Amino acid sequence: MLYGIAAATTALLLAAVLTVLLRAPARRLGVLDRRRQRPLPLFGGVAVALVTCLVTAAGEWTGVAPLDDEVGDLLVAGAVVALLGLVADVRRVKARFLIGGTAAAAACVVPYEETGVPGGLLAVGWIVCVAIGFRSLDHTDALAGTLGVVTAFGVGVCAAAEVMDGLAALLSVLAAALTGFLMHNWPPARVGLGSCGSLFTGFVLASAAVFTRTGYELSSSAGVLFALTAVAGADVVLVVLSRRLAGRPLLRRGPDHLAHRLRRLGLTPAGVTILLGVAGFSGVLVGVLVHMGWVAESRVLWVVGGALLVVLALLPIRVYGPQGPQGPRGTHGPHRPRDPHGAARRSASPQVSTQLRVRNG
Repeated sequence: MLYGIAAATTALLLAAVLTVLLRAPARRLGVLDRRRQRPLPLFGGVAVALVTCLVTAAGEWTGVAPLDDEVGDLLVAGAVVALLGLVADVRRVKARFLIGGTAAAAACVVPYEETGVPGGLLAVGWIVCVAIGFRSLDHTDALAGTLGVVTAFGVGVCAAAEVMDGLAALLSVLAAALTGFLMHNWPPARVGLGSCGSLFTGFVLASAAVFTRTGYELSSSAGVLFALTAVAGADVVLVVLSRRLAGRPLLRRGPDHLAHRLRRLGLTPAGVTILLGVAGFSGVLVGVLVHMGWVAESRVLWVVGGALLVVLALLPIRVYGPQGPQGPRGTHGPHRPRDPHGAARRSASPQVSTQLRVRNG
């Protein structure tokens, strides 16, 4: 108990300090998110992943909190996923590269002995979806970090109930590191999580949730796992449906996520984060209660139905511009054809007016 408190406190302070220290190198190296109103440094995820791995590994090295083999493998695989995300932050890479790398890492940590091969393959697909979902949530200040903290606490409670002390310690350290990062990521953000931190967070949370549900029935486990990550799951479903209906490529970025649509309804960035954070907490609470056996498994259907209702309610909101000759446009208004002679006519118009006045004079 005392070690858990000390480890979480250390992770929080180290993440808060390291996030500040890494802002300048990110600016100097040009590792910035330029999709926002101002370029945002993206090394906050490096601080979260590095602190989580170091503090958790310190317990193993000192012998105070030895890690199980599964937790050790998860930590190594998470570090590999974080490196993949860092490559995506530094250099523009295709989404297929991140999906394939995350899937390979997930295939190395899934416990096939307990899940079986079919269940293990489903678990790999779910881990990849959650990791990519958390990466998609990082477009809004503090959203991915807030949901990561809430989910880490929920999955940590489930791990503690299953007497998985090493896994619970890892999740508490991750939650503390994300909290330290959020000190600098709350709107208006001064540093971003980036693909490195968002993929790492989603991968660790999803893999840990799979570990806590091994040995349970597949149907009940699917409901609990969805409840623990309901917001990320709803965002993925919304984006897939929206892009399919609009005829857009699934891997092409666009302003079509939950937060984008809520902003179009008039919510502020902080309001979006708080609203989705409350929604995420509600889903996590239901998932934990069902896992503990304190409420019936049918309660998960309320989370699934609520997520589906939100998706259907936000889907009609227009987020894509009209279809142009080169594909769908953005949301900054209709596309106007360029007139190559317009600038010449505008620049020449004062001279023509002067000549007319001279002739008439």
